[in-house]
Amino acid sequence: MRPLAFVPVDAFLVDLFARDLPPFPVIGLGDAAHPLATSLDAIVQPPVTADMLARAIVANPCAAGIAVQLLRRLERMDVSAALFEESLAYGLLQGSAEHAAWLRSNLAGTSYGEGRVQARRDGDVLHILLDREAARNAIDRAMRDRLHELFMLAALDPELRTVTLTGAGKAFCIGADLSEFGTTRDPATAHLIRMQTLPAHAITGCAAKLEVHVQGACVGAGLEMAAFARRITATANAWFHLPELAMGLIPGAGGCVSVSRRMGRQRTALMILSGRRINAATALDWGLIDAIMDDPSVDDGAADQL
Repeated sequence: MRPLAFVPVDAFLVDLFARDLPPFPVIGLGDAAHPLATSLDAIVQPPVTADMLARAIVANPCAAGIAVQLLRRLERMDVSAALFEESLAYGLLQGSAEHAAWLRSNLAGTSYGEGRVQARRDGDVLHILLDREAARNAIDRAMRDRLHELFMLAALDPELRTVTLTGAGKAFCIGADLSEFGTTRDPATAHLIRMQTLPAHAITGCAAKLEVHVQGACVGAGLEMAAFARRITATANAWFHLPELAMGLIPGAGGCVSVSRRMGRQRTALMILSGRRINAATALDWGLIDAIMDDPSVDDGAADQL
């Protein structure tokens, strides 16, 4: 099975792209503005290098192949259908040898206890805070379910004008709690759970109200949720990371949908396939965030607690 192909963008004929791309990543080398460039899965550009992509893809070729095939399809789907498709692809990889190998090598981390999500309503604004600072706001099941509930309520409330999402401490969110990976081994059951509890499904109903501010790490599920927002701001020290390929997976909290709709299929593929962190300046240049700014002030006035 061929894991990937690098192609010089200007060396290919137009009729080559009249056919579907093969079921593995096809990465372009050359000018991203070339008229054929958009036909490829990605174009190598800083801070991602060809060597970096090759190493990551060869290490987990099944996950890489499914990632690019999924991203190609999602462009033509509405958000609801795209989230369903992402969940199916993620479930397929949950049963893969690549993910099983990662599970065997992944040691259980420190237990920080059940996480919390705080919510405060101030008139027509709902403030949501990821409050698990000791774990850098890693999202466990309790936090996932609370986020789903809050975003669902926000979607159903016509009086809400704005929903803000922030994280306590030095990191916005480092993604899903890794200690919970592999607890549901049946991919079909895991898919059904995602379809009922994944915050992304609820966020889509209030995305036009959602504003996110990021500081420090914005990783995995945290980034995937944030990318649905109408506006994302970040501090200058913020950084963004989609690390799932190294786990034999793809982003499964809505990120294949949300991130690709924010900055395009090709740059999303670069982040997924390389596992490379990008800084705030690159995120702004790529369209992942809307502005770089200091942490907003905190309103300590009286407000309704949810």
